[in-house]
Order: sequence, then structure tokens, then C-alpha cells
Amino acid sequence: MNSASGNQKKAPKPARSTAASGVLYGVGAYGIWGMLPIYFILLAPANSVEIVANRVVWSVIFCALIITAGKGWGKFATAVRNWRIVSTLAVAGVLIVINWLTYVFAVTTGSVIEAALGYFINPLVSVLIGVVVLKEKLRPLQWMAVSVGFVAVVVLTVSYGKLPWIALVLALSFGSYGFVKNRMGGQVDAITSLSIETAVLTPFAIAAMLVLAAIGQTTLTGMGASHFWLLASSGIITAVPLLFFGASASRLSMTGIGLLQFMTPLIQFVVAIVVLGEHMGLERWIGFAVVWLALAILITDMLLNFRRNARLRKFALLQA
Repeated sequence: MNSASGNQKKAPKPARSTAASGVLYGVGAYGIWGMLPIYFILLAPANSVEIVANRVVWSVIFCALIITAGKGWGKFATAVRNWRIVSTLAVAGVLIVINWLTYVFAVTTGSVIEAALGYFINPLVSVLIGVVVLKEKLRPLQWMAVSVGFVAVVVLTVSYGKLPWIALVLALSFGSYGFVKNRMGGQVDAITSLSIETAVLTPFAIAAMLVLAAIGQTTLTGMGASHFWLLASSGIITAVPLLFFGASASRLSMTGIGLLQFMTPLIQFVVAIVVLGEHMGLERWIGFAVVWLALAILITDMLLNFRRNARLRKFALLQA
């Protein structure tokens, strides 16, 4: 082999291959997130506070191992020296721990269907955040989707006999978390971001674990080795889908990611009914049907806007 052929650059992967791997990574991320209710059920009798506290602590440890393996401490040090990055990620950490506590509480109290509802309406909340905070103007179909979503919340409030607060807290906390992370742009990668978020929360998580131990409500070391390692694996369960999501987001368009995200609540919904045996009365089916109608309108608008922008970009290229 001559030196010229030995120094040839590798050809870039075809766009189709990149998109296919992006879909696989996305399915992995959203699939794991969708199956989390089963994992949290296996952690019984640990309560939601203990589960989330362990999730924070073990996530920090697992992230440290990944950063060490990837020689990423330089990037981490650069990020923590920037007060704006640290303060923004601290806010993100507070929002995500609210989300985690609410979600684990929902799972451990038999409210997985309502948790799934929260993630179904999350895209609508994201649209509302854009209007209220960023003063964005909605397209007609987006207004229609938000209006139908509001009707769905009213219908579900009647069917539940109370405001579906678990769903609303999950949607608002995760929507706000996404907004804060979006403000960060590409300043830090996924692992550095998660490491800082959980590091900020770690002192509070350790304090919670000590309080639970003092009042005899901790299960980490008192339920055998299998329970200990199940709780310890929460760090892996947290970080791995996030890494998959990052790999997917770098390979797919926002439209592709937006469509894949509906996998998580759909899987949660199926798990709640088929595996956990939660009851779905007629009124709830009607309420969920209205939510799905709102999402169908939102997806239609997203696809039409994507095609419109693609045509404009093609036209601009032809005119250049």
C-alpha cells in the first residue's frame, strides 16, 4: 500500500446511515424513559424521596466515571469556572429534581397514567412557554392545538374529580427545564451538564439520605445486596438515556426528535394499563383522546412548517 492511499481521509457516513443511527439512539433513550415505571416499582419499599436522593448521588458518581474515561475534566473545569453556566444549571437542577420527585411519587402511588398524561401535554406547555416568556407568535394550528389541550385538561379534571396536578407539575417542570437548557445552547455537553446539575443537588440529597436513616426510613443498606445495587444503578439509568438522547439529537432534525419524544408517554401509558393494571374509565379515555387530538394538530403543524421551510431553503439555494 502506498503512502497516498494510507493517508486518505475516511469518507463521511451517508446521510441515510446517520439518520438511521439517530433513530436507533432516540428509540433507546425514549424507550428507557418509557420503561422507568417498572424500574421504580422494583425499588419498593423505598419511598420517592429516597429514590430521588439516590438517583442524584449515584448519577454524580457515574458521571464522574464517564468524565474520567472520556478525559473530560478539562471541559468540566472550564464550565464550573463560568458563574453564568453554573447558576443556570443550578436552576435546571432544581426543576429536574421537582420533576423526578413528582414522577417517582406518581409511580409509587399508582398514578402512572396521570404521569404519562403530563408528558403527553408537555409539548403544549413548551409552546405556551414560547408565547408567555419569549413572546413568540403562534401559527393558527398551534393556537388550535393549545385550545384543544386546554379543553382536554378541563375534561380530565372532571373525570379525575380534581385537577390532574401530577400531570401539570410534570409538564410544567419538564417544559421549564427544557427552556432553561435551551437557553444554554451548546455551551456544555450532556454529561458535563448533568454532572453540574446533580453536583449542585448532591449536598441536599445526602442530607435527605441522612435524615431518612435517622428516622429509620432508609432501605439502601437494609434490604439485601440486590436492593442496594438496584438503587445504585439509578445513576446508570439516569445517564445512559441522556447520552443516547444527545447522540440522537446530533443526528436528527428537531422535527425527528419531536416526533420520537411521544414514545415515552405512549410506553408509560401501555405499561400502566397492561403491566401495572391501572384503571381507565370512559371519561379518562375521552380526555386522553382530546389530548391526542391536540397533539395530532401540533404534529401536523410541525410537519407542514418543516416542509415549508425546506422548500424555502431549496428556493434560496436555487436563487444563489
